[in-house]
Amino acid sequence: MGILIRILQLLLSLSLLVFFHELGHFLWAKLFGIRVSKFYLFFDWKFALWKWKPKGSETEYGIGWLPLGGYCAIEGMVDEKEAETGVPSEPEEWEFRAKPKWQRLLVLAGGILNNVLMAILIYWGLSYHYGVDHIPMEGVGDALTYSSVGHRMGLQDGDRPYALDGKEIKYFDGTLVQEIANAETLTVVRKGSRVDLAVPVDLIPAMLETDSALFYIDLPSVADSVLTGSNAARAGVLAGDEVVALNGTPMKLSGLLPAVKELRGDTLLLTLRRGEETLQLPVYADPEEGLGIMFSADPGKAFGKIHEEYGFFEALPKGVSRSWQLLTGYVDQLKYVATPQGAKSIGGLGTIGSLFPPVWNWLSFWTMTAFLSIILAVMNLIPIPGLDGGHIFFLLIEMITRRQIPYKYMYYIQLVGIGLLFLLMIYANVADVIRFLF
Repeated sequence: MGILIRILQLLLSLSLLVFFHELGHFLWAKLFGIRVSKFYLFFDWKFALWKWKPKGSETEYGIGWLPLGGYCAIEGMVDEKEAETGVPSEPEEWEFRAKPKWQRLLVLAGGILNNVLMAILIYWGLSYHYGVDHIPMEGVGDALTYSSVGHRMGLQDGDRPYALDGKEIKYFDGTLVQEIANAETLTVVRKGSRVDLAVPVDLIPAMLETDSALFYIDLPSVADSVLTGSNAARAGVLAGDEVVALNGTPMKLSGLLPAVKELRGDTLLLTLRRGEETLQLPVYADPEEGLGIMFSADPGKAFGKIHEEYGFFEALPKGVSRSWQLLTGYVDQLKYVATPQGAKSIGGLGTIGSLFPPVWNWLSFWTMTAFLSIILAVMNLIPIPGLDGGHIFFLLIEMITRRQIPYKYMYYIQLVGIGLLFLLMIYANVADVIRFLF
């Protein structure tokens, strides 16, 4: 059931992202009087599930059957007569290629702009509806344990990050690792004293190479919910139970999760604390769904948090700042994608789907959708032929040189780019399968 819910969330999220992305191209094209022959969610190869063409409109709207994205068919992107005869022709006034370069640039960038706008709108809405929680760094105490990467840079289990390049760290949040990687010096509190540590320039590559985080949080393993019909539910595990030991070995949540993942397919002995009572229950760890227990991974519950409420207009700057922080952080990490370590971390639909929780939660769904919207925007900025970034790159060359790249060259460049994209998609999804099996 958890896998099905993840799939449904993934499909809904990607559908919204693609629709909003293509809508960006569509609206700018319509604004500048460029004809759009088709506007489709999903691909309609051979046939469409639904289509509609309003009377007097040149645009056919529809939903295809192949859920691999969608498209906006803008007319006049290339000179079709030149493609057939090799002789350039004069464009019609409603064609894309007839428009000024600045208008073409906005049409090409429309999808990227819309994805950034979508993230801002989502974060705006989340900040207004749910508010924002901050975990004071001081409240974390000595609850952090560090990976081998952290130990190599001099960190010891129990160290609490205090300052970066002399600037105090106020809150414990999701950007902390990226902020540490961008700093030169990390100051930690160790047994009441402050210790300065040099941050290695290869911190992120080292994390990618070892496939590990910088640190783990020693939270108690408290069951937030137990999936109905799961092995844990049948064994008698209840929400609120704390797992204090696995197969007789005491451990916190940071050790429990990887241990359960490693032991999937085995029957595990869970030692539980339920109020004043201690229980031992055997639970089979399903190879796909694990135990069926959703643990509370909210540090705020363990360390305390500051909750801030925002009015409707007050929440807008928060939405902008969260989007900008995520955008700049992801752009900064792009430089690692082309490295051998980064290539190992590339994932496909399976990896993306696993980011969604196995139970439906609107806060998690919209937070993940905003995150993916920023990723989609950044990926489309990369100047790869076939992506928006490739089209923008060649248009910028045309703007600088004042010469259009001949169609015959563009055609082969696009073929190579599209081929590389398909190979990348195959690699990413095969990597998912290999991770799942091994």
